Amino acid sequence: MAENVLNEGLLLYKSGDYSNALAYFISLPDDCGADPIDLAYYLGLCYSKLKRYDDALLYLEQVVTDSNDKKSLSEKEQDRILQVRYLLAVLYCLSGRKKLADFELNKLLDIGYKPASVYASLAYIAWEQGNVGLSCEYYEKSLSYDNENPTALNGMGYVLACEGVDLTKALSCCKKALDILPDSPACLDSLGWVYFKMGLYSEAKKYLERAKKEDNSNTIIMEHLAELADAEQQ
Repeated sequence: MAENVLNEGLLLYKSGDYSNALAYFISLPDDCGADPIDLAYYLGLCYSKLKRYDDALLYLEQVVTDSNDKKSLSEKEQDRILQVRYLLAVLYCLSGRKKLADFELNKLLDIGYKPASVYASLAYIAWEQGNVGLSCEYYEKSLSYDNENPTALNGMGYVLACEGVDLTKALSCCKKALDILPDSPACLDSLGWVYFKMGLYSEAKKYLERAKKEDNSNTIIMEHLAELADAEQQ
């Protein structure tokens, strides 16, 4: 029973029904037999998918703390802790706690955990802090470990486009990222933004409209579309 009690919630989560998965996990009684660390882990994942970052951090931090209290961890548990630490770093960044994010990511680099993903996340933090040079440097490091990392490709292309430099490279990076993640609103938006910066407004509109269709609540996509509309009227 203890091994199977989470299954219904896991099926909901894997199908993308994060709200009902969360409701299921929350509804489990204290005596259901589920491992508290497992339950906290899946609650944290659900909250992160629903962009309720403070709630996600509460549970994911609990996973790390409770696991640290264990005398020994299996290889699977150790892998999960590394995954959770990476997710914590991303959530710290998304919720404005960039120093905590930077700390966690550098710790992961020290132990050699997924350097391409870690460097891509550090690049994003540097960009958010206005350090364009460092951001590009981190994206280059990420791509040196994995030249098909879509996050690094898209991030590099977007930064170059925003700075209006090396638009040919920006276009190549964003196209490659979109080939890997063809339905990603972030990749669609970035490619559209590169075309906008190149003055190719019809191409820009095509990709920005597709980005909007995938995520119509994204303020950056809306800002890009508004800027495109202004440029077309001039």
